[in-house]
Amino acid sequence: MDLTYTAPQEAFRAEVRSWLADHAPAPGSLASLDTAEGFEQHRVWEGRLAADRWSVVSWPTEYGGRGLGIFEWLIFEEEYHRARAPRRVGQNGIFLLGPTMLEHARPEQRARFLPPMATGEEIWCQGWSEPDAGSDLAALRSRADRADGGWLLNGQKTWCSRGAFADWCFGLFRSDPGAERHRGLTYFLFPLDAPGVTVRPIPQLDGEAGFAEIFLEDVFVPDAHVLGAPGEGWKVAMSTAGSERGLSLRSPARYTEAASRLVDLYRARGASGPAADEVARAYVDAEAYRLSTYWTASRVADGHAVGPEASCNKLFWSETDLAIHRAALALLGPEAELLEGGEGGPGAAHPGEWLDGYLFALAGPIYAGTNEIQRTVVAERLLGLPRG
Repeated sequence: MDLTYTAPQEAFRAEVRSWLADHAPAPGSLASLDTAEGFEQHRVWEGRLAADRWSVVSWPTEYGGRGLGIFEWLIFEEEYHRARAPRRVGQNGIFLLGPTMLEHARPEQRARFLPPMATGEEIWCQGWSEPDAGSDLAALRSRADRADGGWLLNGQKTWCSRGAFADWCFGLFRSDPGAERHRGLTYFLFPLDAPGVTVRPIPQLDGEAGFAEIFLEDVFVPDAHVLGAPGEGWKVAMSTAGSERGLSLRSPARYTEAASRLVDLYRARGASGPAADEVARAYVDAEAYRLSTYWTASRVADGHAVGPEASCNKLFWSETDLAIHRAALALLGPEAELLEGGEGGPGAAHPGEWLDGYLFALAGPIYAGTNEIQRTVVAERLLGLPRG
């Protein structure tokens, strides 16, 4: 692994930094993207990124990208988080479904769905979990029945991220009820305003609708909106899961920048003792994740696929996120309970942001497959240990 950036990569970094300095909204200036107002404000920002081809820099140019490599994407992410630019409202599409479509979609599907995904015109939510099928995704019961020219979807999806305000959903449905658990599943794309779809927002701990449950009653989906072959949805879904747990969804910049702000907070508070150890450990872990990601990116650039080691990534970034925010709340003490205000020091987030970040970090060990499931994957597929 060579951590030396090339001259073109350094020039690219300078271009990204300059553009963000001129165009990125001030931190906190947009409403929460888990509100209707904030969702639309973030959609506008997504369109501004896309207008200058910053939304998906690693995608092919015909779909709105710049055709750049994985290292340029990591550089972009570093500068994006350094600028504390807004959270990506289209992340389910551009970081999860987009890479899956580039691998599995037909050319006409890519041409139809990827450009509006990049611009934010169409925001996607993920329809995987069900009331009786969370981390055990193969237990899902929502079904797809053959119809003239397509399929009829019936069932219920829950914990659909961005589902309250999204335009489209991608999800797995059981198309062959007689098949084994991981077989007979098909990957569908469907609009949330289709007849038979009911969307009910689910409030988070902060009361905002970051999720939704989706009910489907005889929702017609044409064959053109099946991703991959019918019955092979599990294989396609594992491609999405690899992006969710591996490189795409959580770039290391998210954590290295948070760790830097944590150090600023530590200095501003003049803390010492056990707090110093917690801050140092969180900072080192964030840097370790960055280096591990660059090692993985080097292998991907050499033609290797991200396999079960994606579960290691997921374990590490979710635990690191919690460690960073726990250390921040410990430094803030009772002030951590304030929703706004407070002295964070140069470059540090105010306490309300740390509290909000902590509440979100609590979900990290659960979404994208619980950490208990990921430890089982690591034990069986990486370490070769026998099933318990």
